[in-house]
Amino acid sequence: MPTPRYDRIMLKLSGEALMGNQGFGIDPETIQYVAAEVKSAWDLGVQIALVVGGGNIFRGIAASSFGMDRASADHMGMLATVINSLALQDALEKKGMTTRVQTAITMHEVAEPYILRRAVRHLEKNRVVIFAAGTGNPYFTTDTAAALRANEIHADIFLKATKVDGIYDKDPEKHEDAILIRKVSYMDVLEKQLKVMDLTAISLSMENRLPLVVFNLNTAGNIRRVICGDDIGTKIDNT
Repeated sequence: MPTPRYDRIMLKLSGEALMGNQGFGIDPETIQYVAAEVKSAWDLGVQIALVVGGGNIFRGIAASSFGMDRASADHMGMLATVINSLALQDALEKKGMTTRVQTAITMHEVAEPYILRRAVRHLEKNRVVIFAAGTGNPYFTTDTAAALRANEIHADIFLKATKVDGIYDKDPEKHEDAILIRKVSYMDVLEKQLKVMDLTAISLSMENRLPLVVFNLNTAGNIRRVICGDDIGTKIDNT
């Protein structure tokens, strides 16, 4: 069995990663694929924390652009992340993993409230912890929530799963000659405004020296490869 390079990871999934080729919602085959990918990493003995977005159901910033109050829209987006987290929990547990969902907005009948010490204890018992409802505050993205939780639980690395192979010098969907950047510093991401994730999340990671890897979730085995130290995707650190 390969030897993992990291003991505890934060894995950030977009809500869109769960909808497959659908235009909305959760695709059953896709969520089973994601669960299998997480299971392959969990089998290595790595402690796994997850944050999943809600863009496949509702995106607060998009709703605010057509007149909805931003705070209300963001709270709706947080609830969408809870739906995705519960769906992911079900899929993971059907693969044999023990999981816990913790929410930043209290909803005792649905999930545990977010309590840092309890979350760390779950991780130490090899339970997958899914952090839902963002930070519980409007105006913060799930990228920022993932960076915050990663630092709170002292994760060794922050993995951002996307639909492209990493960070490019320009949009690879629009430019055939786009070049994949294998390694980049936090400051370069901020200064060049490389649209890999929310800049607040990058700043928070930089301040706490939390390395990030951006990689393609759609390539089977990539989560496991990143954890084992393979040169996959783009690494962001103090380079």
